[in-house]
Amino acid sequence: MATRSPRWRWAGLAGLWMAGTAACAAEALADAAPRRLYDLRTETGMPHLEENLRYAVRREQRCLSADDLSTVFWMLQDVSLQDCTLDKLSDDAYQLRCSGGHGTTGDARWQFGADGGLVGRMNVRLGGKNMTFFQRVTATPVGPCG
Repeated sequence: MATRSPRWRWAGLAGLWMAGTAACAAEALADAAPRRLYDLRTETGMPHLEENLRYAVRREQRCLSADDLSTVFWMLQDVSLQDCTLDKLSDDAYQLRCSGGHGTTGDARWQFGADGGLVGRMNVRLGGKNMTFFQRVTATPVGPCG
């Protein structure tokens, strides 16, 4: 019978600890009755465009709670996705649903940091076209909402 080295056990414990820390951060966001102010940095990538047009970065400050995660991606406000919403599948996973019949699909995932920070990524494939884009949001907590 093979025995595992102590390093292997520590790696497993570290993985469990990291998963537990992320779960606690997600619960902390959900439990925070008052919303928190975050500094949001949103990177939008469109791989099908020419090199100099592929990426755009937008910064803003916004108050967020766990209920707001499906609305953080600003591209959902664009006319091209006005009939689309992110439906929550779990604390960290969302599915893009569009009612217009144009075949656009996508999803979003969130990672919760131990410091209260958030990183989310939404991937979208526009229906009927060979076009995809993503938005990656990095949210750094700033303080309480005013």
